[in-house]
Amino acid sequence: GRAAAGDAPAPARQWPVLAVVLLVGLGLLLTALDVFRWGTLLIGAALLAGAALRWVVPDVGMLAVRSRFTDITTYGVLGLSIVLLSLMAQPKPVLEIPFLKDTLHFTVS
Repeated sequence: GRAAAGDAPAPARQWPVLAVVLLVGLGLLLTALDVFRWGTLLIGAALLAGAALRWVVPDVGMLAVRSRFTDITTYGVLGLSIVLLSLMAQPKPVLEIPFLKDTLHFTVS
């Protein structure tokens, strides 16, 4: 499927995947520039935006890989996981989950 008419240039037809790729690229650049938390948050948010685009926009071009359900589930789970992990990253985690600390003590000891 296409996000724009068939006679439109390729970037206009593929704007959903270009938006997600550009956001992920910006997140990777921020991570490389040692702004780790914001970079990984942006990467996770880009994947969540990809899931939302796949759900809302009927023709998303190359953002559609498999069935709509599989794409939304994959983008959503990966995006949410990356966002949660970036919020739990040290130092000064924004999000603390107590049972994970206990699990770490059981595995290391």
